[in-house]
Amino acid sequence: MLIQQFEVTPFMANCFVLGCEQTREAVIIDAGEFTPEIEAFLRNRELKARYIILTHSHVDHAGDVGRFKEATGAQIVLHEDEEPLYANLAAQARIFGFMIDSPPPADRLVKHGDELAFGADHRLGIIHCPGHSPGGISVLWDGVVFVGDTLFAGSIGRTDLPGGSYRTLINVIKTRLLPLGG
Repeated sequence: MLIQQFEVTPFMANCFVLGCEQTREAVIIDAGEFTPEIEAFLRNRELKARYIILTHSHVDHAGDVGRFKEATGAQIVLHEDEEPLYANLAAQARIFGFMIDSPPPADRLVKHGDELAFGADHRLGIIHCPGHSPGGISVLWDGVVFVGDTLFAGSIGRTDLPGGSYRTLINVIKTRLLPLGG
């Protein structure tokens, strides 16, 4: 099992690469910026990405998804409730002064409780975590939870952006994330 974190974009968002050392199959979580470091990591470790999973569709986590897809051929995965926000990613980027192309269509829409298989025998659990965005998700893998912008060290994600809800986010943290422990 391989986990590598990269800080990307001027917002310092996280991008994670998960890898199966046996099959060399990988999963990318969040696609804010396809950096030379990420490209070199995939190449040097001889990893082939199967999925690009978006925890949500804000520009800092999804703004470069087209380049990730072009470079890796991986399937783009997001929650079904996130699709409208994802479709407007280029317009959202312009609000922050960024120019990006419209994203390619999602290859797979997921919902709470779905699982994605990759590598020899790895399973990723999908936890719907709305509040920061309508279709925000966390990804559970072997006891590790990748939360996107749902949680921060000592804080929670913003809820003042379109589709955000403080009450929903707090409820999700209490009912879906805290019971995971850790």
